[in-house]
Amino acid sequence: MTIERPEPSFSNDEVGMLRSYLDHFRATIRLQASGLTDEQLDQRLPPSELTLGGMLKHLAFVEDYWFSYNLAGHEPSPPWDAAPWDEDPDWDWHSAAGASHAELDALLVDAVVRSDACLDAALAADPDLGRLVARPRDPAKGETATLRWVLVHMVEEYARHAGHADLIRQSIDGATDV
Repeated sequence: MTIERPEPSFSNDEVGMLRSYLDHFRATIRLQASGLTDEQLDQRLPPSELTLGGMLKHLAFVEDYWFSYNLAGHEPSPPWDAAPWDEDPDWDWHSAAGASHAELDALLVDAVVRSDACLDAALAADPDLGRLVARPRDPAKGETATLRWVLVHMVEEYARHAGHADLIRQSIDGATDV
């Protein structure tokens, strides 16, 4: 599998800049997991319970949660719709154990495709990044995220986990230049 990692834009409009950073970090995570065996994707860097496999599944969930569920207002899709969240709030991380690299990578790639479609549709309908997403974040407080917040949050989410991925990958096989 060849993964192209685009460099973020040096000059672009706000949407283009945010999307270029998001695409860069999406590819970074996939590259950190590339070339590893299914067993290596389950390896952790103690005392943390994080694994690269869990990270792939978690980020697939986060993609669907913010772009499909919150931004577009769609109901959760499989496997998130049947996940036992009440029993295990970190089910996305834990349920990746034993899954194949191909399965986890495909889950993330498919989630990104759906996210980009939701984002494209939202921007076509209303390009204002200050517009509210479909679902209130905290209805009791009247708080709702904006499209800008979702994009910035997703860049932050990926950037944070890219740092985790660097450390986990290095602990598995010493790779530092992935």
